[in-house]
Amino acid sequence: MPQFKVKDGRELEILDNGITSTKAIVFHHGTPGHFSAWSTWLDEAAARGIRAIAYSRAGYGTSDRNFGRSVLSNNSDISLLLEGKGISEFVAIGWSGGGPHALANTFDHRNVGAITLAGVGEYGAADLDFLEGMGPENHDEFGAALKGEAVLDAWMNANAGSMKNVTGAEIKEAFGGLIGDADKAVIEGDYADQMAATMRSGLAVSFDGWIDDDLAFIRPWGFNLREISKPVFIWQGDDDFMVPHAHSEWLAKHIPGAQLKFIPGHGHISLIEKYRSQILDQAQALLK
Repeated sequence: MPQFKVKDGRELEILDNGITSTKAIVFHHGTPGHFSAWSTWLDEAAARGIRAIAYSRAGYGTSDRNFGRSVLSNNSDISLLLEGKGISEFVAIGWSGGGPHALANTFDHRNVGAITLAGVGEYGAADLDFLEGMGPENHDEFGAALKGEAVLDAWMNANAGSMKNVTGAEIKEAFGGLIGDADKAVIEGDYADQMAATMRSGLAVSFDGWIDDDLAFIRPWGFNLREISKPVFIWQGDDDFMVPHAHSEWLAKHIPGAQLKFIPGHGHISLIEKYRSQILDQAQALLK
């Protein structure tokens, strides 16, 4: 896998679609995840003449772990990546657990906007019940996270090991109560195989990235949503048991000027599969 070295000696897996430009889209994968989740998106961006880069967050795949990282501190990796790739203007797109990281990017001076796709809200907010409406697996997972890294690591090894070797034929069952009918309908054939391969790649070395994401989500993100001054677009379906629609509604309420695109009948996965072109339209408009 192509690697990018950051200043502390760590390396990040990256995928650049090869378009020559100082403007780009930077993609943040979900939790758990891997840069390969965005392969089709990078191809479509290239067909439009748009440069696009995806990366695996620290601890996923062969990206080295960054102990104690926060949502905001991940910006330092993105900043070095932008500098190293000669990018002076970018849009951040984040899906699910990548949503907060995309929002954090709005505090980088090179950023011109962010798009979150079924992005998670802040744990502990007085006006958001973080777990309400999530599938039982998420309740168990975040319950373990709240007890600390050692408990979460044990939970991962006891409950998530199957994801390291999951196949396309198995992935719907592996998601359990986290997916509804809309998502089950799209997780078929080649798409199911691709999603399973992404999970295997992201978790091939360890659960470290997944653990560090969960720990970052239950702690303060490191920035105030009300201080975001860049355009933010929020996409969300109502058949979502990974990140229920209350999260996106909460984000739209707290981010000045944010625009919420609510799509009834779509889930966590069907949303990004069916609306890819429209989402890229938004990103392309922000880069002009």
